[in-house]
Amino acid sequence: MSNSVDDPGHGHSPAAWTAVVIMLIAIALGTLFFFLEMPVLVWICVGLTIVGALTGWALARAGYGVNGSKYTSKQH
Repeated sequence: MSNSVDDPGHGHSPAAWTAVVIMLIAIALGTLFFFLEMPVLVWICVGLTIVGALTGWALARAGYGVNGSKYTSKQH
């Protein structure tokens, strides 16, 4: 009986990292602009958050996702 747990990947891929970084920056800037009462820039950051999600999806479809053809996982 094996006690090992298979790691499903949890998004450790270039597609996931790129999406998360773009969305994290957008949310951080959006929060700052909300605090500074700059609604136009807040809405631009909302759009940038959507762009980040679409970028991650596009990169995953291009093969840079967890099970993509252009991604090799690092063995621990």
